[in-house]
Amino acid sequence: MRFNSGILLAVFAFSLATLTSCGGGKGSKSVSSVTGWEYNNPDFGGFEYKAGYEQESGPGLVFVEGGTFIMGRVEQDVLYEWNNTPRRVTVPSFYMDETEVRNSDYREYLYWIQRVFIDYPEVYRKALPDTLVWRRPLAYNEPQVENYLRHPAYAEYPVVGVNWLQANDFCQWRTDRVNELIMIQEGILELDINQQGENNFNTEAYLLGQYEGIAGKKPLEDLDPNKDTRRVRWDDGMLLPRYRLPTEAEWEYAAAGLIGNSYDERMTDRRIYPWDGHIVRNKDKNERGKMMANFVRGRGDMMGMAGDLNDEGDITVDVKSYYPNDYGLYCMAGNVNEWVADVYRPLSFEDVEEFSPFRGNEFKQKVLDEEGYVVEKDSLGRIRYRGETDKDILDRKNYRTADNRNFLDGDAVSNITTTSEWLDTEGDTGSMYSGTSDSQMGSLVSDRTRVYKGGGWRDRAYWLSPGARRFLDERESRDDLGFRCAMTRVGSPVQGKKK
Repeated sequence: MRFNSGILLAVFAFSLATLTSCGGGKGSKSVSSVTGWEYNNPDFGGFEYKAGYEQESGPGLVFVEGGTFIMGRVEQDVLYEWNNTPRRVTVPSFYMDETEVRNSDYREYLYWIQRVFIDYPEVYRKALPDTLVWRRPLAYNEPQVENYLRHPAYAEYPVVGVNWLQANDFCQWRTDRVNELIMIQEGILELDINQQGENNFNTEAYLLGQYEGIAGKKPLEDLDPNKDTRRVRWDDGMLLPRYRLPTEAEWEYAAAGLIGNSYDERMTDRRIYPWDGHIVRNKDKNERGKMMANFVRGRGDMMGMAGDLNDEGDITVDVKSYYPNDYGLYCMAGNVNEWVADVYRPLSFEDVEEFSPFRGNEFKQKVLDEEGYVVEKDSLGRIRYRGETDKDILDRKNYRTADNRNFLDGDAVSNITTTSEWLDTEGDTGSMYSGTSDSQMGSLVSDRTRVYKGGGWRDRAYWLSPGARRFLDERESRDDLGFRCAMTRVGSPVQGKKK
């Protein structure tokens, strides 16, 4: 039997296309399964497609594989607050800082601000930690006021005196500095140490064409046949997701470190603390009896007796002190408490979603001009946002309001009285948690109240449990309260797994 040469050629071309479709990346010529057109080929229009993407860990981050766990109280609720009732939830995989943010890290941030925003000294002043948090009426803590933030002896110690708003600003700055370095290392941009004012690298501003920078020697080739080079786009996967504060669920999940207590989806033991057992002392032979964290053992006992200081920390300690937990995270109990992203409500555990629970959403949109383009940056080089209006969400079914901080707990539907009876305070909606008139009693809980967790050097062992939770106004700070950053994991929840 003889075969037509045209048919043979067609079969060969189809086989070649099938083989190449298993590949991916910019250099390959894989084929679209819906159109048959080749990806990454200027002759076919140049549509770019990447396969097999694997997210790299950002500087300082540790991968935390997500999963299901019982979030909430595991120890006796001796205060009878009933604000952390156990509930099963699922936390997606994410990344978290190996340690708390150090004094040296925060001083690097302050140095950059002072160097770049020369004409805006108020930005530097706004970012300064409150060193006066160390003062007490009947204690001599002036050495900490004068030395703790800037003296090199405390460089590796966790930064304190930082409020929730300042911690978020640090996360945004860190995102931009990490992504800027990636662009420089890839040759897309040249190093520009003379950035000043609004002319500084901002990830969003760059992606939206609002920042140019100094072009590098290795610009990206544009596969569009009508162009030569192009800017980096988000779909290149080159830039990392933003650094941010972890949600309460993420922080609690990471602190518990139950990955070390499970086998084939069977958890052998729950944990009161980020380590095994119900005691706070080390059970290892060589370190037996030593404390597993920096906390208060009893009245007036902050570190033990001279000659054998048990936790070797009168106040805070080096961020890499003691043993890390099973995720490789240090000081998830003791040393300093840590801010998380959530707004505090006593009954959040009953209301939040089963997947990726979080209270605190304030949905916003970029500010656009009449033609639908992004308005120019603000004076600090950042993209401008505005809260969504009722008109923006008129046809939405998945959410009905832009500000969801008090959703189901303080909003008009859930108020114990009519909203009109309560006075609004700055930054808060009118609710039973807001400021009040002379005839109404106020509440420490508001839409500005944020959760912090972990226990600190001033706390008893009770607060070291990952399920324990407390709250503070986002504008306030303490001498035993710091923070660490997190980052979203994109793609597969299993690190290194490819199809």
